[in-house]
Amino acid sequence: MAVSDGEVSAGFREPLPKPVVVIVGPTASGKSACAIEAAKLLDGEVISVDSMQVYRGMDIGTGKVAVEEREVPHWGLDLVNPGEPYSAALFQEYARRCIRDIADRGKTPILCGGTGFYVRAVIDDYRFPAGEQVDNPVRERYNRLLEAQGPQAVWDLLQQKDPGSAALIHPNNSKRVVRALELLEEGGSYQEQKEGLTHIPQAIPAVQVGLSVERPVLYQRIDRRVLQMLEQGLAEEVKGLLASGFREGLCAPQAIGYKEIVEALEGRATMDEAVAAIQQATRRYAKRQGTWFRRDGRINWIDATTASPSQLALQVADIVSAHSHA
Repeated sequence: MAVSDGEVSAGFREPLPKPVVVIVGPTASGKSACAIEAAKLLDGEVISVDSMQVYRGMDIGTGKVAVEEREVPHWGLDLVNPGEPYSAALFQEYARRCIRDIADRGKTPILCGGTGFYVRAVIDDYRFPAGEQVDNPVRERYNRLLEAQGPQAVWDLLQQKDPGSAALIHPNNSKRVVRALELLEEGGSYQEQKEGLTHIPQAIPAVQVGLSVERPVLYQRIDRRVLQMLEQGLAEEVKGLLASGFREGLCAPQAIGYKEIVEALEGRATMDEAVAAIQQATRRYAKRQGTWFRRDGRINWIDATTASPSQLALQVADIVSAHSHA
């Protein structure tokens, strides 16, 4: 499928022949393996919905399905270099083009991932302001202020201009603080946008399935997965990316698994300390993911604590079939 960077979203002038299948859940819940098995059952193709898997070369630490294990076509991977600006708005355009193309070829589009906001951006009628794109002069101006005066000063500015939005954002979350200041200049408000998110109608017909894993088991899986990443060569992957000049992208706050290894490689932590930090950060992230997805009443939850990927895929297929006959 040819999808150029500058292409405008094809939209959905013609209705989709069947609903998109969406498989969500926290990290280490088994989404990727389930999606592959479901795609084989439903004659589908997988679109990864993960805000970190869009980065080239960040493979082991983001849990990308290895090329040799992709038994069906996968999309949404390796779209930009580490550190390059990317947004939910750009992913929305990309994923909707993928959905249209997959559906037009008679296949079932299967969204699979744990970045909840990206999922909603794709299937719901979310309209992004112009500032959500890259190369935005307003954003650049506030980023320069951030560099010159630091996170607290930029948050203080937001506090003066829009205290309601400032109250919802941690002062260290500079990316979101800058976005809130951008919205103000566009006549909007982060607070209003966040409150309105729950009322956005659905734009694309979809059957959503969530994989639920008992928390102690999920945390064991996370801890084990982090150790496996080290065995698979995560430290070597980070070394290679650093050598290629991608340090900024690896040290971003959301780059769990990378920034901790950088700390160890540069002597500010031991490798054991880095591993423990990755495990803890990933457990916290999984908890946030669970909270996000549980708020969406459209998701059909299935217990993935002990089920195999093929067993989960059969349940996904049953839910899709029941939806089509409803």
